[in-house]
Amino acid sequence: MYPVLFVSLGPGDPELITVKGLKALQAADSIFCPETMNKNSATSPVTSRAAAILHRLEIEAKCIIRFDIPMSRQRDKALSAYDSLYAEILKQHADGKKICVAAEGDAGFYASIHYVYERLRKRGIPVEHIAGVPAFIAAGARAGIHLVSRTETLTVLPGTATAGEVTRCIEREGAVVIMKLSKCAQNMHELIRLHPEYDYHYFENVGTADDVYLKCPDQILSRPFPYFSMLIVRRSENTDKEQAINTFSQ
Repeated sequence: MYPVLFVSLGPGDPELITVKGLKALQAADSIFCPETMNKNSATSPVTSRAAAILHRLEIEAKCIIRFDIPMSRQRDKALSAYDSLYAEILKQHADGKKICVAAEGDAGFYASIHYVYERLRKRGIPVEHIAGVPAFIAAGARAGIHLVSRTETLTVLPGTATAGEVTRCIEREGAVVIMKLSKCAQNMHELIRLHPEYDYHYFENVGTADDVYLKCPDQILSRPFPYFSMLIVRRSENTDKEQAINTFSQ
């Protein structure tokens, strides 16, 4: 029996997929990828960023099977969708199919598809996670910044982050990544207003045609935060240089 491969697609740019991930997709009989309802578009009521990446990788359309994942704070409907996906994977695996499950970014980093991964593993179905480029790594490259250096720490926070949490992490000599800003927009606005001395790097849709990168706090504050947005916060390089000079002078 073939293992079920959970393939990381990267953040959006199809060229950021690994060679191993691409080979797995090209050899698959079935590739499951998520889609969501797009309430803000009459022309494209259903969207799938994962499917768009697969098409740009020239994966055969007949192999791609899209499954709907409701975007809601209530997880019951999403878990029901994953239950259906799990059942279909079991069926196809029993038929000897080569199966891939596609996930944006890295399949093991803030990817809800782990629910299916764990159920398959507990069932005794062989599974494999093919690593990929998470969005915040691609964002750092997009901005041309070093996320961390020397003895600095990096903290990644979900959309539940508060201004206080981020501040504490920054003061511990580190950089902070906040994912899914739509869930904590008010808290991040508070952070920017309280700490104008920090460096802010704001991103939307990294690696896609809709890519946005902003550094100006006023521009960040004036923008609504969509689901696929993130913020990288660091101490200002100017502040670090001043502290180093003062320490040396003493």
